[in-house]
Amino acid sequence: MTLKIIISAESIQNLDLVPVKQIVEKWQESGELTAHHQHIQLQIDYIRDPDDPRELSEVPEVRLWFIRLDSYYPWFPFLLDWKSGELSRYAAMLVPHQFSHREGIQYNPEALEIFVMQKTFVLMDWMKGNEIETISTVKYMAQMFGYELDDGFFSLI
Repeated sequence: MTLKIIISAESIQNLDLVPVKQIVEKWQESGELTAHHQHIQLQIDYIRDPDDPRELSEVPEVRLWFIRLDSYYPWFPFLLDWKSGELSRYAAMLVPHQFSHREGIQYNPEALEIFVMQKTFVLMDWMKGNEIETISTVKYMAQMFGYELDDGFFSLI
């Protein structure tokens, strides 16, 4: 079951994570957090001038809100609805990229590699701490960005 969390312009302007915290903390308190793998979609309600050609991921205030979210919950991608593109959009908020109407998001390759590896380490540790099967989930996440993680890599961590 997908849950949409609405992120208002006011939340973005104030770097307010309350809309996300309310859901995550409720799930944590009830012990249901890990059951909500790939359940969240973030609806960004940030009004821009109609002549503004930028994508939301190119708006500094929106990106800053996502940086704040990622620093508070570095394992948050675990909860995002990957199938609907939420993981890619989340990455676009944190990884330098260019947008092409024909080819979609074109991430900076080095920055994307750093993002994927950082999320790999964060998710591996967090998932192990929460007794969640890690390797296949993390491998799938990496594959979504075009990376193949060898099983030997996981024996190192």
